[in-house]
Amino acid sequence: MKKLFLYCLGLSSLSGVAAIAQEPAYFVTYTHYMEEPGNLDLEFSGTSGIPRNGQRAYIAPYIELEYGVTTRWTTEFYLEGQSTSGNSTVFTGWRWENRYRPFGGEHWINPVLYLEYENVNEASRIQKEIVGEGPDLTSPNSLLRPSHAHELEGKLILSSNYHDWNISENFTFEKNFSESEGIEFGYAFGVSRPLGTIASGGDCRFCRENFVVGAEVYGGLGTTDGFGFGGAPHYIAPAIAWQISDNSALRVSPGIGLNHESNPVLLRFGYSYEVRGFGNKLARMFGARR
Repeated sequence: MKKLFLYCLGLSSLSGVAAIAQEPAYFVTYTHYMEEPGNLDLEFSGTSGIPRNGQRAYIAPYIELEYGVTTRWTTEFYLEGQSTSGNSTVFTGWRWENRYRPFGGEHWINPVLYLEYENVNEASRIQKEIVGEGPDLTSPNSLLRPSHAHELEGKLILSSNYHDWNISENFTFEKNFSESEGIEFGYAFGVSRPLGTIASGGDCRFCRENFVVGAEVYGGLGTTDGFGFGGAPHYIAPAIAWQISDNSALRVSPGIGLNHESNPVLLRFGYSYEVRGFGNKLARMFGARR
């Protein structure tokens, strides 16, 4: 698994060119947009936290492999790790995510059902979502890594388009089957829009329509043993996505911690490259071998 993680890191760094049409600016909030059927999206992302007293600076990279199974079903596989200043670098696990749209077409509110299996350890810090009281940012990796978690995470995703704006709300619940604990909850809310809606003539990389700007608010909501905002990290995060080419994107989001449980700044970055027609190419390759 470690070799596969390093291989994917190298693959992402060599992909060389980068925002997909409708590429959302969000990192935590999900919209109703799905990957096109047969397309494979490769993304290298990272989360870096600037610490408070008692915490250590870290960077947590992760690889995403997203595939469009149908127009209403997208599946995604993650590999993740983290490196903590003055501590160590560790592989923290993998995740398998599935998103399904019950209804086709565009509606006033577009619901999406989300289910993810996580096989990670307690050193995980990518914070793709924040539930419960958030990750442990003070303990050394030597204490966190041996503690493994087999978790099932669900989301209710609600997403709407109003004129040029996207408005999305996510409610998250997560159950750790490796520990005798309650269900953890979290939330995310995002708004975004493209800077321009009319395409410019010619091959323009810095035109307004190639940029999507927005902001999201996300955090934990405690557990079934103690539901609420208190004791959990909360962030507000401006975000921008830049469409560099027809099949690649770059995203950046500096999150600002809203309470003592948060990092003062949580910097997120991501680069994606879409391989169009991947499913057909794979089928032809195996068909030729037969």
